[in-house]
Amino acid sequence: MMRIISSLSSESKLVDLSALIMSLSSSIICKIGFGKSYKADERSYEFSTSRFQGLLQETQAVLTAFFFSDYLPYMGWIDKINGASSKLERVFRQLDEFYQEIITTHLDSHKQKSEQQQDIIDVLLQLRKENKVPFDLTLDHIKAVLMNIFVAGTDTSAATVVWAMTELMKNPHVMKKVQEEVRKLIKDQECSATFIQEEQLHHLIYLKAVVKETFRLHPPSPLLVPRQTMQECTLGGYQIDQGTLVFINAWAIGRDPESWDNPETFLPERFLGSPNPIDYKGQDFELIPFGAGRRGCPGMVLGVTTIELALANLLCFFDWELPASIKKEDIDMDTLPGITAHKKKALCLSATNFIGLQ
Repeated sequence: MMRIISSLSSESKLVDLSALIMSLSSSIICKIGFGKSYKADERSYEFSTSRFQGLLQETQAVLTAFFFSDYLPYMGWIDKINGASSKLERVFRQLDEFYQEIITTHLDSHKQKSEQQQDIIDVLLQLRKENKVPFDLTLDHIKAVLMNIFVAGTDTSAATVVWAMTELMKNPHVMKKVQEEVRKLIKDQECSATFIQEEQLHHLIYLKAVVKETFRLHPPSPLLVPRQTMQECTLGGYQIDQGTLVFINAWAIGRDPESWDNPETFLPERFLGSPNPIDYKGQDFELIPFGAGRRGCPGMVLGVTTIELALANLLCFFDWELPASIKKEDIDMDTLPGITAHKKKALCLSATNFIGLQ
């Protein structure tokens, strides 16, 4: 990704950060979850770019579509008439075939892999073979795990990085401050590595505050993942039936004026210097982009590390400017519909290699 940006910079071409960050996130998730690199082999139908992106987009569309049977079960027949049910079945079959191909490939090559080469599927297949879990682990269970990795892990990190860069372009004083921090880190440590590494991230306190503020204003999943009540209960004087769908509005929680001063302002400093700092790990209910409790996101550490690494390197090695025709006040902040809140209009910026680090 960095090489592509550097090349575009030398040619004075705009950088489509939305597309590049999505490709980066997809590559990481595919490598960790499936053991293959994104775009690794366009000749392979299994991992072709078009199929991967197409499946992801269709799955997101189905997950956010309205089904009468979810809210008015006796009117479920309308889903069959309007084609919603048939589309759901078609996407399910395509996903099932996709997962089965990946699992079959792993089963064929499992014996030839060392422990260091194993990915998540290899580990799950090994657990299934050795009966090391307290229940009958089936291929459907493994496919369900892949579903979580595929849908939840691919575009949430990408969306957050794009929103962070968008807010930094709208707030140049914050951009300057965070760039000074990451560039000072490289100079002070006299790092010989090409990029900022994961083990250096704990030094970047202000960058972490920028990420937290991005989570507050732009949670990757504004309504989190829908829950369902397990038993009848009373909440705020209202009787809630068992099986009721529950939506948690993380977007509104992060902008609640009772919890936050100047809630609409992008202000990373709010997370610095407080004796009781608020964090996103599920213990402070003012900021829950990853949920909380047993249903909290299991990929939080991976996602945050990906976001911080991408941002640190983008900000360290390039200076960024808006296209000449756009002012910071005119940046489009609209979002696309879906479980993950992507920026509606792609973020295209002009990048300049930072000479001071070359």
